[in-house]
Amino acid sequence: MFAALMRGESAIRPVFPELAKPAVAALAPFDASRWFSKLQLVGVDRVSQMAVAAASLAVEDAGGHDGIDASRLGVYVGCGLGGMGSLDAAYHAALQTGGRVPPLTIPALMANAPAAHVAMRQGARGPVLTYSVACASSAVALSEAAKAVACGDVDMAIAGGSEAIVVPGSMMAWQAMQTLASVDSQEPEAAVKPFDVRRSGFALGEGAAFLVLERASQAEARGVSVYSLLRGWGLTCDATHLTKPDVAGQARALADALRRAQVSPADVGYVNAHGTATRIGDVVECEALASVWGSDLQALRVSSTKALHGHLLGGAGALEAVITVLALQARRAPPNSHCQQQDPACAVVLVPDAGEEIGGPGAAISSSFAFGGTNSALLFTRI
Repeated sequence: MFAALMRGESAIRPVFPELAKPAVAALAPFDASRWFSKLQLVGVDRVSQMAVAAASLAVEDAGGHDGIDASRLGVYVGCGLGGMGSLDAAYHAALQTGGRVPPLTIPALMANAPAAHVAMRQGARGPVLTYSVACASSAVALSEAAKAVACGDVDMAIAGGSEAIVVPGSMMAWQAMQTLASVDSQEPEAAVKPFDVRRSGFALGEGAAFLVLERASQAEARGVSVYSLLRGWGLTCDATHLTKPDVAGQARALADALRRAQVSPADVGYVNAHGTATRIGDVVECEALASVWGSDLQALRVSSTKALHGHLLGGAGALEAVITVLALQARRAPPNSHCQQQDPACAVVLVPDAGEEIGGPGAAISSSFAFGGTNSALLFTRI
């Protein structure tokens, strides 16, 4: 996935030709049969299927958790909307075809189902928590997991997010809100244009991403590879408007992450921006970065990878955190794709199409800003 991002390959494609208005989205190439038998799949929505798969891969990559007391193993998951596919199918069955609503619809669609399924699959008997904070959900989950590890509530946390919202009903609701990108029939894969003067919104995406968090000393003792250190995080609320972002609120989250990590703006080489390609949102985010970075802004490199993988809502923070960690490890930032003419109001230095080396001592930030006014910033450093 990271290699495809670095090549600027877009996963965004046309979907649901039966809808009155053209739509695009990024669908995950996911085969549930690798993780579930047919019997196990009954009553398990795609959002939980992908969460189980991503969490399992993360745990495997982290060397497992055989030596961890199950009661000290926690699961922290962000999910914005839950099992939208199950809800959409139930409504369709009942209202359009006269069929019966599947009896496991509620367990399938509940927002904490992904966390519960991950816990059952991994045998986690510590805290199993779900954070539903719109687009910041899984970023919040990561910061809360880091707090739990740091204060000793758990010895290991499986943390991340999942979202599976690319269904007709969801698509029509987002279209009605007028936040989705306009679709060019000649180039649908380039519909999302963060920070470009032509930007018109985002495209929905689906998927799951997880990380395993533990104390560095424990990871060293277990002899496992460590990708990065989660050194700082900031969580704030604008408390001004349900959907309109606020410069001051975002700036406080960024500054809090820097302060917690004891890192100066000059030490941060890259920011994976929230970058939804909305008219207001992109400008506000750039103004927040400028207010915190000041004279160091021109040394900072910025990109929004949503141009390529879409907006995963509740899963976005975790996916973009993983991308940020991999960028630090590779020492190269992924491109800000599809921006042919940068908006002068977005006065940051964008990563070019070929990607760019990350400068500085090796710190990077992943930003997530949500409906409801929640702002999250996660600061990672290279090992």
